[in-house]
Amino acid sequence: MDQFLTKARADAVTVVEPPARDGAQGASRRGFLAAAGSALVLSVALPGRSAHAQAQGPAEGAGAIAPKPGTRVAAFLEIHPDGTVKLLSPFVEGGQGIATGMAQIVGEELDVPPARFVVECAPPGPDYAVVNGLRMTGGSFSTRSSYAVMRRLGATARDMLIRAAAARLKVQEAELTTRDGTVIHAATNRSLPYGDLAADALLLKPNEAVELRDPSTFRYIRQPVPRLDVHDKATGRAVYAIDQTLDGMLYAAVQHAPHLGTEPEALTNEAEIRAMPGVHSVHRLPGAVAVAADSWWRARKAVEALGVRWSAPKPSGLDTVAADFSSDGMVAALKASTGQGLPAEAVGDTAGAFAKAAKVIEAEYEAPYLAHAQLEPPSALARFSEDGTLDLWLPNQMPELFQAIAAQVAGLQPAQVRIHSPMLGGFFGRHFAYGPGNPFPQAIRLAQATRRPVKVLWSREEEFRSDALRPLSYSRFRAALDAQGRPSAIEVRTVGEGPIGRYFGALFKNPVDSSAVEGIVEKPYAIPNRRMTFTKLAHPVTIAFWRSVGHSMNDAFYESFLDEIAQAGGQDPFALRQALLKDSPRHLALLAAVAEMSGGWRRGPYAAEGGMRARGLAMASPFGSETATIAEVSVEGGEARVHTLWIAFDPGSVVNPAIVRAQVESAAALGLSSVLFEQIVYRDGVRQAQNFDTYPILRREHMPAVHVRIVESGAPMGGVGEPGLPGVPPAVLNAVAALTGQRIRALPIANTKLSAA
Repeated sequence: MDQFLTKARADAVTVVEPPARDGAQGASRRGFLAAAGSALVLSVALPGRSAHAQAQGPAEGAGAIAPKPGTRVAAFLEIHPDGTVKLLSPFVEGGQGIATGMAQIVGEELDVPPARFVVECAPPGPDYAVVNGLRMTGGSFSTRSSYAVMRRLGATARDMLIRAAAARLKVQEAELTTRDGTVIHAATNRSLPYGDLAADALLLKPNEAVELRDPSTFRYIRQPVPRLDVHDKATGRAVYAIDQTLDGMLYAAVQHAPHLGTEPEALTNEAEIRAMPGVHSVHRLPGAVAVAADSWWRARKAVEALGVRWSAPKPSGLDTVAADFSSDGMVAALKASTGQGLPAEAVGDTAGAFAKAAKVIEAEYEAPYLAHAQLEPPSALARFSEDGTLDLWLPNQMPELFQAIAAQVAGLQPAQVRIHSPMLGGFFGRHFAYGPGNPFPQAIRLAQATRRPVKVLWSREEEFRSDALRPLSYSRFRAALDAQGRPSAIEVRTVGEGPIGRYFGALFKNPVDSSAVEGIVEKPYAIPNRRMTFTKLAHPVTIAFWRSVGHSMNDAFYESFLDEIAQAGGQDPFALRQALLKDSPRHLALLAAVAEMSGGWRRGPYAAEGGMRARGLAMASPFGSETATIAEVSVEGGEARVHTLWIAFDPGSVVNPAIVRAQVESAAALGLSSVLFEQIVYRDGVRQAQNFDTYPILRREHMPAVHVRIVESGAPMGGVGEPGLPGVPPAVLNAVAALTGQRIRALPIANTKLSAA
């Protein structure tokens, strides 16, 4: 990583006018220092994408798209006369700890303790496109996409403050040092706080050759610095989208069409509903009806009592959610597809290897639709001002994208829309723009109709009815084994659709949807002949990104099938992986680490407290990071019980190890929930799950002990938020197979009655 950081010192630094607060756009973006209440305001620009992207490491998903190489990256730092340090972050805080991480990185170079930072999400603007020409919080890309930029931002500010202090004290810059937000002249025992120097510093030209700190002197980076948001969350001061209020606003509740794509044709008791206490108005919306009232409870009770006659869905077919649409039917369509597969990976001569194989094995794997099932249900608050501009408070992961869509809905220009991005009650891919899967267009239309600020909040049932889903998926595997039982070739045919192709198709040049095949292609195992194909078959439902996206199911498929290869060839699955990774020290180190953590590899079954147990192993390479996972399971009452997870995690390098560990643990919990319980089932065109009682998730008693070891290999910095998930499902599946002899190829495990071997 150091070579990339050294290279980053040559990146150009400019200063630009800061955008107005609350999302208003600045009148220009000329390169100059501008005073904002006498604050020192900086931004950093990079001359081109290539070197920066190399320093970030490999990008996946939306982070891999770079429509405008050389896009300026801006991260504004404000140092006010009262000593307040504010960072306008390009990223949205949603529990992943990005605000703390940004404060650590900037504070390290600025020499200000992270605890003294106030971090806010920056308003929309092209300067914040730090993710390869896009601005988004997702893809486990926030820290690695901005690490060098944020370091340089802090170092540039510190240099300007030192030069301002040198002029004030009439000393040489080399005589000055800094400590905790103060410039110090040790020889005369004089010091000046940064706040006193901000007005002078903003008049100086930034130094384009500013030096970054030697990592050996870091005080904050790589330390478990306490989270900045913990106090507000613990004391109830944290404000989420669901908490937003405005004077004079109305509350709105909605009832969505039972079949996606159908519309309200008639309201059978509208007069009765209008007469209910507190009701302001009744509205028809695209694919829904709504009631606005003086409280959300009154709005909800009214809309639930509203009689609606809906248009009829199409009887059959997959172009819409037809009357006969079902999950089982969608799986059957994927399996029956005869569409030409596009090559996603092609290495060696697979046909020749299969022709000479001593043994050939095949298997089909499938995974269901999944909901996001977040505890904070979606909401949006819209207010039109007298000048016709729109303020919109909503949970989101791409402010500029939501600004553009909101402008289209409202009939405005994007500059007339101010997006406010509050703290999120979780990410997991839920807060991208999914058309009917988002409430903010409803809020805009209702605010226009009522001429009042309107807050739309979906009930839990409406969220389960309209949430955009992780795609149902299917892959067919074949492997050729040689006479020694080693894999000589592997072929995979994946059929379906991923969210990258659906939502970023205009920018995505490759016809193979990376989000549909990630976790299957570009695996590190030295299998000499490989052919992976992708056949697109679109889903009629609204699909979505979901934590770790395609890796969430594809690594489960691939790593399970690799265990099947090991069994067919008479190999131990741990030893087989070692052999296939013999030329990859990074992966071998992770295997050794996870084996040591677990007290030494043993597959089982073996006797343990309470009965027989077994262990499963899996590896995954998601979002620029590497993981090795071991799961220990037993069977109780026909169900899998996971007792322990050991995860060795290599993200290259880290900023805050406590946050990294927490992210891996939370990802492991979600991965475990998905493999054990979660599924969205369609019957007769309708989702069967309406709330958590019909959509089981991991409960407290299901949570195993999770042990995480961070292994910093020094590789380019990888992602953190998602990589802990993909290794968990296959590790559990492999453990279940070792214990019971039952190879589960259709998720979740709860659909299969288990019996100990």
